[in-house]
Amino acid sequence: MPTVMRIGGLRVVTTGEGFMARRDELEEATERGAARRKRGPTALAAQYDRRTGRVLVRLSTGLDLGFAPRDVQGLEKARPADLASIEISPSGLGLHFPSLDADLYLPALLEGFRGSKKWMAAWVDRGQGRGTHIEAKSRSSRASASAGRVRKSGSARR
Repeated sequence: MPTVMRIGGLRVVTTGEGFMARRDELEEATERGAARRKRGPTALAAQYDRRTGRVLVRLSTGLDLGFAPRDVQGLEKARPADLASIEISPSGLGLHFPSLDADLYLPALLEGFRGSKKWMAAWVDRGQGRGTHIEAKSRSSRASASAGRVRKSGSARR
């Protein structure tokens, strides 16, 4: 027999011992989610624009985020019809694509993460990651390493 309880204003139904999180775990997760929503933008609206071939997300900051589905894990082989419906999680931190059963975490997208580490590495290796923060970090590291070197006398450029 399911048990119904309220946690942080949410109605939670438990199906049995071992299948659901404990009450304290749910309360902690609710608090973490509320803190995360306060720290950054949330999604207010999302749609696929067939004309540009991009997913567009309106953020609570008034800015819009746009990305090509082919550059995001889980959406890379999606057809326009698969992208017609996009659901925003109640927290505003998640995007769900029902036709693909794919979920994206908005804070990760905003940080430049478009998939798992393994998927991102393969994506960069395929040459699709040009201009990403990963490539920029690599260039920055190389520049920092060479900037600290002292030239030997006589080898300075003139």
